[in-house]
Amino acid sequence: MPWFEDIEIGTRTELGTYTFTEEEIVAFAKKYDPQYFHTDPEAAKNGPFGGLTASGWHTTATWMKMMIRARAGREEPADADGRKPPAGGPSPGFLDLKWPVPVRPGDRISYSSTVSEKLDMRSRPDWGIVRSHNVGVNQNGETVLTFTGQGLVQRRNPAK
Repeated sequence: MPWFEDIEIGTRTELGTYTFTEEEIVAFAKKYDPQYFHTDPEAAKNGPFGGLTASGWHTTATWMKMMIRARAGREEPADADGRKPPAGGPSPGFLDLKWPVPVRPGDRISYSSTVSEKLDMRSRPDWGIVRSHNVGVNQNGETVLTFTGQGLVQRRNPAK
């Protein structure tokens, strides 16, 4: 991850595409979101979505997996002083999480993240907060996931 100062608003990162299977939808839901329309394909036919759907938490957890994979593939160069940029910091949480269209078995979701805002931290001048607009889109062009992510990113030169 680059230094806070080097991150540009509007930078978009394609995180990759993931295909959801019935088996993993059911397995995830049985462990973390055991509602019948996520765990029982037969009962789900009479449910609110007319069939089995992935938990929104599964869709979101997969976004995180894809984000970490995308970060792991990037090696940031050292700066003029020979310092390597930080690996990234913790998140203070997310905003506006939505699952507007259900994810079904066989759906291929393409994930992306676009830097939308940078915030100074008075309480921690050696860090800043980077906000990003995060999206998952299925093979039909329908948005299945959207949220604003936040992450603490170390500054090269602490704010004064």
